[in-house]
Amino acid sequence: MPAQSLTIRLDDPSQEGKRLDAVLAAALPEISRSRLQALIKEGHVRIGSQKVKARHPVVLGEEVAVTIPEAAPAEALPEAMELEILYEDTQLLVLNKPSGLVVHPGAGHQTGTLVNALLAHCGGLSTIGGVERPGIVHRLDKDTSGCMVIAKDDASHQHLAKQFAERAVAKHYLAVVRGRLSPASGSVENFIGRHPVNRQKMAVVDAERGKAAVTDYHGGPCIDGASLVHCQLHTGRTHQIRVHLHSLGHALLGDAIYGRGQKGPRRAGIDRLMLHSWILGFRHPLSGETMIWRTPIPPEFAPWLTDERWLEARAATAKLA
Repeated sequence: MPAQSLTIRLDDPSQEGKRLDAVLAAALPEISRSRLQALIKEGHVRIGSQKVKARHPVVLGEEVAVTIPEAAPAEALPEAMELEILYEDTQLLVLNKPSGLVVHPGAGHQTGTLVNALLAHCGGLSTIGGVERPGIVHRLDKDTSGCMVIAKDDASHQHLAKQFAERAVAKHYLAVVRGRLSPASGSVENFIGRHPVNRQKMAVVDAERGKAAVTDYHGGPCIDGASLVHCQLHTGRTHQIRVHLHSLGHALLGDAIYGRGQKGPRRAGIDRLMLHSWILGFRHPLSGETMIWRTPIPPEFAPWLTDERWLEARAATAKLA
């Protein structure tokens, strides 16, 4: 993809004084904040002729020039591996990611990732995510299984990213947690940010240190002291479901990060994080058609799948706004 040049005028009073990278991330939802920070660091973001820093406080009326350089050759190499593809056309594909598969290359995982497999399967993918994340509109943690949508071209990526940013995507998960939820259903609304001590963890923090996070939850069958939970995400923060359910006193089974020290059954024999992206809904970037995908529930969840009517009732709530 050739280089792109964008000019953004900062004239919204609510932007004044905020960090430049945060304001640009809101104005350009198709580009991740980390990608914008990298562009700023590399000198591709300027105000007038001056380079700026990510923490630059916005002044009303400033015009920001953003240059997205021509994509370098992909660093990830194609690697053939089996994928469970639920749908595919020339704009996108939808797949069921297995637990244990890393989504994109990074420290310690340069090969054997979903991106490597996608490059082998598709050849070309969108370039907006940079050379390490071609096609990746959103991500799942390594140990989370389930539904993901992948963009094959930049226009589709931008359209899908805008839907995620505007909370116009239906995101429904199944989890198994320690204990029985009381109340059985509710909503958690707070702010999530990096843990102040352990930088590998996220935590509930104050508004100035985190991003708004909203999760609706509904408890289901409780078997041997562990409960199936249906979660609907209204935002997409790192580890959101794990942090929110932990904050209620109900760590996910198989969660080695947030489950430590929390009382309740660990359920012998569970060797994975019990979190599954069950249903994903969005509008097709070209046709505008509403598409809602419901993935098979992994066999590890079988002991809690005792109430088909509960599952069907929860699945019926998966609708686009």
